Amino acid sequence: MKGNHIDVIVIGAGAAGLMCAAQAGMRGRRVMLIDHSSKIGEKIRISGGGRCNFTNIYASPDNFLSQNSHFCKSALKQYTQHDFIELVEKHGIAYHEKTLGQLFCDQSAQQIIDMLLTECKNAQVDIKTGTGVDRIEHKGGQYHVTNGKTTMTSSSLVIATGGLSIPKIGATKFGYDIARQFDVNVVPTRPALVPLTFQSDILEQCKTLSGVSVDANVTYGKTSFSEGLLFTHRGLSGPSILQISSYWEEGHALNVNLARGDDILDILLRHKQEQPTKTPDHVLGQVLPKRLVEIICTEQNAAGRLADIKDKVLQNIAARINAWMVKPSGTEGYRTAEVTIGGVDTNALSSKTMECKTQPGLYFIGEVVDVTGHLGGFNFQWAWSSGYVAGQNV
Repeated sequence: MKGNHIDVIVIGAGAAGLMCAAQAGMRGRRVMLIDHSSKIGEKIRISGGGRCNFTNIYASPDNFLSQNSHFCKSALKQYTQHDFIELVEKHGIAYHEKTLGQLFCDQSAQQIIDMLLTECKNAQVDIKTGTGVDRIEHKGGQYHVTNGKTTMTSSSLVIATGGLSIPKIGATKFGYDIARQFDVNVVPTRPALVPLTFQSDILEQCKTLSGVSVDANVTYGKTSFSEGLLFTHRGLSGPSILQISSYWEEGHALNVNLARGDDILDILLRHKQEQPTKTPDHVLGQVLPKRLVEIICTEQNAAGRLADIKDKVLQNIAARINAWMVKPSGTEGYRTAEVTIGGVDTNALSSKTMECKTQPGLYFIGEVVDVTGHLGGFNFQWAWSSGYVAGQNV
């Protein structure tokens, strides 16, 4: 490199930043990838229980939220899940499908990090960790990035610093601050793919049932997800809850079906007619966890034989299971949120290149952008796709 001038500076060595740097380097660009953390790809490392849910077989634009639902289409088309799978296979990484198209490493998430670092090494990318950024300026058509007494210049600058989720591994608002510095609008952010919290009686029930899981259907407005639901000592979690949290708005209720695929009223009335001496908790214990059944039957004063229990009480039990209306008090916040909704306004970026429309040479990729995927490998796919696209254009 000539002095401190570089063709491309990428800030943020996460999934999107690593992909972008490698792609730009392969095109012969001189690339510097910097990160304030001493560890690279921490979010990759801890994802998927340490095995990294690196993409989803069924990834499509329908799996993403944004104020502009069309924005993600170009990047996802230019670099698909099949392209990333091909890269994983090229590096000899064994993987498996878990559920609903989710792909995980057989061994360790570190394999994905090592793969990306190898790609960067082969592309002669210079990586500097533990390197913060004190100031960014744009002068004479060049970006000046200053750390302490050192200033590097580049014609292209890529911001891949992620969102606000999981601050303990280094998440900051840096990317949003840079956007605002260059008069780029930032869509208000909030935690997404995050457990929901409750108050009073519901919280007490959740604490009592902590560790109990069911196959549920959770609905908010016109959106619903049918996956696992987990009771915790703070409230509700599990895939169905994490998914709906991206859509839920504070102050509103959710409709929860705790026995997806089972018509509880039909089951109770049928048993009342055919086996009237059975108790509701015995019957329901065949389709739901016994601890959950005990709490609901006690709550509805449904003790004794089915023959002695009024149909109205059975209807109440069924409604409590098949159509449980709950109003969360909030979420667990960025501390446990997997991603951040909102971010750099897609209207300010080119969907084909990820370059800022009003600031030539400035790119935003990955989670810092207002594109958020569903649970199941989609957010990593957005990182790969947006990183690839920027890497082809910087």
